[in-house]
Formats: sequence, C-alpha cells, structure tokens
Amino acid sequence: MRLHGATALVTGAGRDLGRHFAEQLLRRGAAKVYATARRPELVDVPGAEVLALDVTDPASVAAAAAAAGDVDLLVNNAGISSGVNLVDGDLDTIRLTLDTHVYGTLAVIRAFAPVLAGNGGGAILNVLSVLSFQSLVGNNAYAVAKSAQWSLTNGVRLELAAQGTLVTGLVFGPTATRTMKEYATEALGGGALPDGMLNDPVDIVRTALDGVEAGKIEILADRYGAAAKASLAGDPRPFTLEPASAA
Repeated sequence: MRLHGATALVTGAGRDLGRHFAEQLLRRGAAKVYATARRPELVDVPGAEVLALDVTDPASVAAAAAAAGDVDLLVNNAGISSGVNLVDGDLDTIRLTLDTHVYGTLAVIRAFAPVLAGNGGGAILNVLSVLSFQSLVGNNAYAVAKSAQWSLTNGVRLELAAQGTLVTGLVFGPTATRTMKEYATEALGGGALPDGMLNDPVDIVRTALDGVEAGKIEILADRYGAAAKASLAGDPRPFTLEPASAA
C-alpha cells in the first residue's frame, strides 16, 4: 500500500508508538492522519487531526468511524500493559487487558472494515508483541491478550481478503517507550536495564510502515520477534529479557 497520499487513523496516539506512527505517517506524505486517544487532550502531533476514541466503548468506536469516513489505513495500536499474572492477578484487570487488545481491536476493525472497502480496500496494521508467541511471568495477562490478538489478525486477514484489505501483524520485543521502560524497570526491581536491550521506537515504526508499503502480512521487526516466532516449532518457552547484542 502506498502511504504517500493515504488517510490513516492511529489508535492510542497520545504517547509512545502511537505518536511515532502518526508523526512518521505525516512525514511520509499521508494526506491526513487521525491521531486518536481515549484522552484526546494528551495528543500532541502537529498536523494531525485529533479524535477521541476509547476502543473499549462501542459508542466511541462508532462515532470515530462516522467521523473518519475517508480512512484507508487503520493502525490498531491502543493497548495497556498492567503487569498481572493469570492465577493470582486481579480478574477485572485481566478482563480489561483482553477487552482492550482483543475486543477493542475487533470492534475498531468491524467499524472500519466497510470504510476501508468503500475507499478501495486499504490496509490494517495490528500492533502485536513478542508475547504473542511467548509467555512472561509477571505479565501473562498481556501475553494472553496479545496471543489472541495475533490469532484475530490472522482470521480477519482471511475474512477481509475479498474486499482487498491488507491485514498485517507487527511483532517486536522490548522497545524504549515510556510505558515499556516503566514496566521493565519495575520488573527488574528498580535496577538498570541492560545496555542494548530496548529497541528504538522510531526504528520499529519505520520498519512497520516499510512493511505495510511492501505488502507484508507479518512483520518481525527485531531479533526478539524473529526468535519468538521460530520458537513456536519447539516446546513452549518463556520470553526472557536479554541485551540485543546477545547471541
């Protein structure tokens, strides 16, 4: 899909990867970028059109689809990482994690699929995770949600193929967003993160957008994503935090 001249909508654009997506799309010549967030007052992307969008609220999703009828690229980036396990974690938090990543992503796709069809097919990019393929004690609710979101991505791809919509999954590991640094530091007991462990978010977003332009259906954006996908051929193993320079 050609991004120059496209009209894109990015969910969760108030910070971190979502903001980078909106900024890079504008730099690549997108005709319009809707930068959406549950709290739109936090969105600060010069040149973007800001919309309120809470992916867990059906009325909010419907309103966004009605307001953005010219979209031909949908970036499902909105998410939360609460750092809870499955057996002893707070059940309401687990439900919210699934509601955001799985049902929220599905709700946005269902609302915008007719919009994309009407605009020639376009593309959907779902922001997944290395934890789509591996588990992590301390954040297993997120891993379950991302695993389900990966399966959702693969299913939606088949269902929307007839209308010409490209559906792409983006898989990557620890990245130097504010959210990730806060979580990883807490997981390490306040200790320093190993040098080279975190990806540069600018690089991840650039790789993702290059992949969409190339028509890829799955983008393994770093060594973590590639290793995790390869691990599916063997016995399940958990994700471990390692420096990017590790063998």
